[in-house]
Amino acid sequence: MSFSATLSVADDIATIVLTGELDASTAPRFHDLIDDAAGSGAGRLEIRAEQLGYLSSAGLRSLVFARQKMGDDVRIALVGAAEPVSRTIRLAGFDHSIELIDA
Repeated sequence: MSFSATLSVADDIATIVLTGELDASTAPRFHDLIDDAAGSGAGRLEIRAEQLGYLSSAGLRSLVFARQKMGDDVRIALVGAAEPVSRTIRLAGFDHSIELIDA
């Protein structure tokens, strides 16, 4: 499955839409968008994951990168993640650092 990631910013919310598999080969693209989102000054980062089919350990590290890059005062929500993706986040205990929201 191919990977795509897009960023839009509106009304103090940066939204990144992820499609495909977030792994070591695709994480750098996600990191670029996180950098852009952090530079926008948004107060919330919403990561739309309805079409994200897989999250590897490198993808999990990317979420940690997002938490660090955006800062503690920015709310980060992962929206619509499939059960295998959200389970990976919960097993790592990272659901305490970002919000998991059903779509």
